[in-house]
Amino acid sequence: MSLINTEIKPFKATAFKGGKFIDVSDADLKGKWSVVFFYPADFTFVCPTELEDLADNYSEFQKLGVEIYSVSTDTHFCHKAWHDTSPAIGKIAYTMVGDPTGTICRNFEILIEEKGLADRGTFVVDPDGKIQIIEITAGGIGRDARELLRKVKAAQYVASHPGEVCPAKWEEGEKTLAPSLDLVGKI
Repeated sequence: MSLINTEIKPFKATAFKGGKFIDVSDADLKGKWSVVFFYPADFTFVCPTELEDLADNYSEFQKLGVEIYSVSTDTHFCHKAWHDTSPAIGKIAYTMVGDPTGTICRNFEILIEEKGLADRGTFVVDPDGKIQIIEITAGGIGRDARELLRKVKAAQYVASHPGEVCPAKWEEGEKTLAPSLDLVGKI
């Protein structure tokens, strides 16, 4: 079953953000757009490149009212140690959520049970707490924050413009489509 348009499940966790440990729950994702960015583990290879890319683009997400939550099965203590020792991870200003029990990973159906690690998965959650975008890649394939930003803009556009949809490669300000009988077979 697809998680698209389903409401996120309840969770509570401890996270590292801004030099502090904070509590995070599903309620924090509601009322605004959120990106939940799962990755396998701290102190690894592809993961820091992705998280740094998100950090470098974080201000662009914030301009759109989007909060980012990176999640792995590491603890919040491990997130702090990684933040304190890696120049790439030290750039991160968004929330780094610890999920050592795998509860959040299971909620989003992204946990690799036999390894106790998350798959590389991205979920965009709307202000109602419903999942609007899902992207899952194999462990060796890194994601692109600019492409995610484009997808978030498209999701926000569609949410605020009922009856319009964004075609492939749509960029902000470009033409959208209004699905109708007149378009059938003409695209």
